Amino acid sequence: MFKKSENMSNKIIQAIQNVKSVTPLVNCTTNVVTINDCANAILAIGGSPVMGEDIGEICDIVKIANSLVINMGKLNEERMKAIFQACDCATEHNKPIIIDPVGVGIIKIRNEKVIELIDKYDITAIRGNMSEVKAIANLLKIEEMENVASNLAKGVDVSENDIVSEENLDENSKIVKGLAKKTNAVIIASGPIDIISNGKETFISQNGDPMMAKVTGSGCMLSSIVGTFSGANEPFIAGIAATTAMGIAGENAGKYVKTHNKGPGTFRTCLIDYLYLLNEENISNETKLFKINI
Repeated sequence: MFKKSENMSNKIIQAIQNVKSVTPLVNCTTNVVTINDCANAILAIGGSPVMGEDIGEICDIVKIANSLVINMGKLNEERMKAIFQACDCATEHNKPIIIDPVGVGIIKIRNEKVIELIDKYDITAIRGNMSEVKAIANLLKIEEMENVASNLAKGVDVSENDIVSEENLDENSKIVKGLAKKTNAVIIASGPIDIISNGKETFISQNGDPMMAKVTGSGCMLSSIVGTFSGANEPFIAGIAATTAMGIAGENAGKYVKTHNKGPGTFRTCLIDYLYLLNEENISNETKLFKINI
């Protein structure tokens, strides 16, 4: 059903080199829970973060940024106005827009606003857990969701029934691919197995560590890294490279924590360290990326 993608490692290495060369300025309109980790993740991978969200300044920031990341956590009316203004400006100046649809599927206003963003703007990439991806697919009524249960997420966390495994990989990959086709965006469903699709090709990444689910904001960090790569690369390779980078860093942080009998606090710090330390050797030897035929 899937085969290892040997030549993709070189493309990921080049994508990282592009980030280091450009040092993309990423306007990350994220939530207060994870803002510090997102900024540090962008810095560690080679970007330059700015966390603008004030309606009075956000358009001026987006004009000079290389990409815009919209995180739907901790919404309020003023923040929502700023998000739409930022997307207007990003569209006018042809900047990539990345959406992290935190909590979509469980709260009506989040459903409405995420779909409004997708309908109104040319979204570059959407990064969410599988429950969030399925919720959007269900709201957009894509055919791959017919006869598929849409499970209610556990707060902002993935539903246990939606955690991607080898048993449900085929079904979930078809949903991710179908949503990518419908939205014309790169869709990244992150979890124990990550699924990345542009609607034509679909890849899975098996890098990562279970400890990533024990750190608040690991998904938000990945969305920020997707924005960083999107500021220096074409969207699909940006999504693949960001997901792979985060997975390898998580895997190495997990090894360190296990070896030294540490917990999530140490893991969180190590995750930033290993993003910073990511190199060509890591990518060449540790990438677990497969192309899936569906």
